[in-house]
Amino acid sequence: MPPARALLIHNDDMARATRQSSFLHTLSRHADRNSVAVDLGTANTLIYTAEGGIVLDQPSVVCFERNGYKSRKIKGKGADASVAAVGTEAKALVGRAPQNLETVKPLSHGVIADFLAAEHMMRRFVAMAKPRRLLSRRSAFTVCVPGDATRVERRAIREAAFASGAASVNLIDESLASALGAGLPVSAATGSMVVDIGGGTTEVGVIALGSVACGGSLRVGGDQFDRAIIEHVRNLYGVILGEQTAEHLKVTIGSALRGEPVERLRATGRSLEDGLPRTIEITSEDIADALAFPLRQVIGVVRQVFESAPPELVTDIADSGIVLTGGGALLGRLDQCLAAELGVPVRVADAPLTCAVRGAGAAAAGAVAADQPAFSAYD
Repeated sequence: MPPARALLIHNDDMARATRQSSFLHTLSRHADRNSVAVDLGTANTLIYTAEGGIVLDQPSVVCFERNGYKSRKIKGKGADASVAAVGTEAKALVGRAPQNLETVKPLSHGVIADFLAAEHMMRRFVAMAKPRRLLSRRSAFTVCVPGDATRVERRAIREAAFASGAASVNLIDESLASALGAGLPVSAATGSMVVDIGGGTTEVGVIALGSVACGGSLRVGGDQFDRAIIEHVRNLYGVILGEQTAEHLKVTIGSALRGEPVERLRATGRSLEDGLPRTIEITSEDIADALAFPLRQVIGVVRQVFESAPPELVTDIADSGIVLTGGGALLGRLDQCLAAELGVPVRVADAPLTCAVRGAGAAAAGAVAADQPAFSAYD
């Protein structure tokens, strides 16, 4: 990753000055409009406004009428009438939907995997928040994106936001938004490190002078944790668990480390032997064993970022420590696990689930300089 950029431009660099002048003009127009921050996550979508705070927090799931969804996919467009449910109601149908309904998760690894489903989902979410005064008219959206998202993936997110009613769209790197939301001194010359573990990605960023000095991205997150639990229980007990059961185990007794105290929870799944329901007792140590491999991947990408970071910034992080954000940060004893492996203090941010969207809102309000590459605007 490139080093942190200075915030001043040279007078003789006329081409760059022209581009920045246009960029600042664009952002000034954005500031005059109603500004809304969106964290379009693999697991959850959040919408934030400065005055209203978090006005929407819903699972990123949409449920379609099966025939309507198929015809809509073929024709490339269709009416909202084919949408049976979104958010919490749609998530309740995952693994339980009748034959006439189909549940879809439009995002995978932090980017849009099904554009049409994402468009319909975002429209419904904006409509759910619209009774609020701040969303009563077309808004300027600031949307979080993974640091390694391609130009095509970024364009898909931007177009989905426009389709849902945005007047303009800003994109901000997830790690920078998370650092802002966690209250880190992003504008200072000293370095700060944030590790954001979301539903489908892990974003690692070293932040200094209002920009991402270096970073890394791994397409492993909470969804992969759930799948690891399902696979481990299948191999250990011969029982197949559902996705929501695995998530419940992770949230309730999940731990990144083995050891005392050992927590226990009963779970019911389908037996591999005879296909009948079977209830088993699962411990926090079982969860720790299941998550050992994906956590090694997370630790690996953090090590890579340390290796690529400038020595002075590494020294800063050794003093200030690492801050964990995202839903994955709530995994039990994760901070202890990372601290033991990396030899650096680790702490969980306050309200880690909402750090990214609150940080995106702060960026829209001017907390990030307009010329930073991690913050880009489109009309």
